Amino acid sequence: MAKSKKEKATPEKSPDSAGKQKAIEMAIQQITKQFGEGSIMTLKEDKIKKMDVIPTGAISLDIALGVGGVPKGRIIEIYGPESSGKTTLALHIIAEAQKQGDVCAFVDAEHAFDSTYAEALGINIDNLLVSQPDYGEQALEIVETLVRSGGIGLIVVDSVAALTPKAEIDGEMGDSHMGLQARLMSQALRKITGIAQKTNTTVLFINQLRMKIGVMFGNPETTTGGNALKFYSTIRMDIRSKDKIMDGDNLIGNVVRVKVVKNKVAPPFREALYETFHGKGIDKVSSLIDAAVNFEVIEKAGAWF
Repeated sequence: MAKSKKEKATPEKSPDSAGKQKAIEMAIQQITKQFGEGSIMTLKEDKIKKMDVIPTGAISLDIALGVGGVPKGRIIEIYGPESSGKTTLALHIIAEAQKQGDVCAFVDAEHAFDSTYAEALGINIDNLLVSQPDYGEQALEIVETLVRSGGIGLIVVDSVAALTPKAEIDGEMGDSHMGLQARLMSQALRKITGIAQKTNTTVLFINQLRMKIGVMFGNPETTTGGNALKFYSTIRMDIRSKDKIMDGDNLIGNVVRVKVVKNKVAPPFREALYETFHGKGIDKVSSLIDAAVNFEVIEKAGAWF
């Protein structure tokens, strides 16, 4: 019996389409096997792999990161203008890592670590390793040694701009050292990245902004240390002070905006807002309220909730 026209018109998956889908699946499997989970994915929420993370201390930022915090075993970069809250955020991440039982290290290349402020943010300074290296090579060798040990959960480097090469320190004022720091960072990150993933050690770099000279169009801002950190980072966070919090004529804090400009473990370009207060750090209550407003758990009308 001959098939009806209606039956003939029923759409079927073409061999070409099925073959392409199979080829894509095999390519994805090969990439994942070669480069690890998160190297390629769709932007669906249900495809985001659950992984070990360290909370940031601000729930709104944890949500923006997509996985509940900064992933363990990865390279992280926090950058922004001066006094935008970069070190404060890094110190909160240390405090959260210590709560999970991790041993943390702070490589203070700027020689500006404030133990009193760190303690006020909840850090157990008796269980925090602190190093104040004399030059960039020493700092990065210390980081590599700590990562290879396998016993450190989080290492914070403050900051990339202060990782001055030894040749520059030993040289005369005015000597040219073009690209020396960039080569230093590139070499170090090639060694550190793979080991950090194997030992499940998070390495967080704090970075500063510089202005490109002669840029007529586009963003003239750039970060220090060359391009290597941009490529090796799993997550890059751009942190800015958005508004001031005043008590009469006194400045008591800031509203901080963080944009996740790069994210290999979840969809990027999400933003988070939270408040920081001088001497106290991130206000977790305001961060929780902002997250609740965004998810429409509570409603906001003007200044009222």
